[in-house]
Amino acid sequence: MPTPRTTRATRTTDDGWPDAVGDTALSIHVPEADHLVRTPARAHVTVLYPFLPLARLTEEGDGALRALLSATPAFTLTFRKPRRWPGVLYLAPSPAEPLRALTRSLRGRWPEAVPYRGVFGDAGLEPHLTLASGPGTDDIPESDVTPHLPLASRVTEVRLIVSDGRGTPWRDVRAYPLSRLPR
Repeated sequence: MPTPRTTRATRTTDDGWPDAVGDTALSIHVPEADHLVRTPARAHVTVLYPFLPLARLTEEGDGALRALLSATPAFTLTFRKPRRWPGVLYLAPSPAEPLRALTRSLRGRWPEAVPYRGVFGDAGLEPHLTLASGPGTDDIPESDVTPHLPLASRVTEVRLIVSDGRGTPWRDVRAYPLSRLPR
């Protein structure tokens, strides 16, 4: 994996990502999986990381984000079985297409927001919910997770979260509701 770029204003998290003070992300909290997560973060599926630096999210940008997300119908994700990447234990959401479509819509409006800073190509990673990452993760038996599956989560909002650069978990800035009406 490429080495993350760092600058004086960044910190590298335990999982290796360089988070600058004021970096934001758009994510979906999955409270039904909180009890399974073995990282400092809450259970979540990332929609777009990084998004715009918080200082660049003007009232106009906030309104555009609210309009885009409020036009997106709410949906349900199901997590059926654990999967792995080297050093990562995760759950793949089904269906993944509403998440991919949301990311594409956001990228269409804000093309400068490149998923994962381009480390995994222009499209970023497949949608996933990280349960554990880092040293020792490959030793966690999947049988620790499977008795708790499947999990279903109704997605009714996307949260804007921000890094404060102090090594603490990301914090919520605001929530953007999705449409509750079917298309």
